[in-house]
Amino acid sequence: MAKKVVASLQTAGKNYAKVIRMVKSPKSGAYSFKESILHVEEIKGFLAKK
Repeated sequence: MAKKVVASLQTAGKNYAKVIRMVKSPKSGAYSFKESILHVEEIKGFLAKK
């Protein structure tokens, strides 16, 4: 499935990237991962969020 996402990103436009961020749960303290496909200009804003 990941190969299809990467292939579609390359054909749709090269201004998009898949971003993965680690998020710590306030209740249990465990980490989870949050994935999204963003435009290159929006990446810094996504990573700056808490």
